Amino acid sequence: MKLLVFGQTGQVARELARRMPAGVSATFLGRAEADLSAPDAVAAALAHHACDAVVNAAAWTAVDKAETEKAAALRVNGDSPAAMARACAAMDIPLLHVSTDYVFDGKGEAPFTPDHPTAPLNSYGRTKLAGEMAIRASGARHLILRTSWVVSAHGTNFVKTMLRLGAERPQLNVVADQHGAPTPAADIADALILSASALCDGAAGGTHHFAGTPDTTWADFARAIMAAAGLPCAINDIPSSAYPTPAARPMNSRLDCSGFTRDFGIPRPDWRHGLADILKELRA
Repeated sequence: MKLLVFGQTGQVARELARRMPAGVSATFLGRAEADLSAPDAVAAALAHHACDAVVNAAAWTAVDKAETEKAAALRVNGDSPAAMARACAAMDIPLLHVSTDYVFDGKGEAPFTPDHPTAPLNSYGRTKLAGEMAIRASGARHLILRTSWVVSAHGTNFVKTMLRLGAERPQLNVVADQHGAPTPAADIADALILSASALCDGAAGGTHHFAGTPDTTWADFARAIMAAAGLPCAINDIPSSAYPTPAARPMNSRLDCSGFTRDFGIPRPDWRHGLADILKELRA
């Protein structure tokens, strides 16, 4: 199986590059080869590479910045996935697209199912939803994989931020009323590779959820990071109202991942194991 991956330096793309099993190869397109701010260029780049499936692991992920740069975020998260999907439909190859829990309104306490009504709270969520809708409308065979709280040893993420601040300060205030699940990028990469193979073999795609387990809060996740890293930094619980951000965050990011496990045989990964692997890599 040969994959064409949009993305090169992001967390999921970097893990995909490191985790290709025997019999699977991939070409990775970074911004120089396919700038997602130019949807026509994205479609042209796809047409120049023969592949069995396409993985879109690139996105505009600056959530707060999307509030002031809505058009730019929409080109990357909405228009370019639409262009990919149309090209994949024309070539009859599947498209695997990474999306987010931010397409929901974050209300309640129950995990969101894939068919739950969407109602994004912020511009980032609206642009990601636009990408999803365009993919479904394209007629392409597809898998939209929504995930949450992505972490790894690469790039900018909550684990690395907590480690940096925890080494500098005796205590930190962390939001304790937002619930969800950290998801190691390595596990997302493995899930994409396995599901890409299944789609190439004729499996049905659709919209699915994939997130780590167990569900937690940002504050409790921070405590787990400090404990695993051996840092004495204390974590103080605060409400979201005490840490205002330009973009509203969902209070409930829990995702029901049972359908993905049922259809693809891929269980939710334990993020505590992923955290141990991330810390081991960072120490090395």
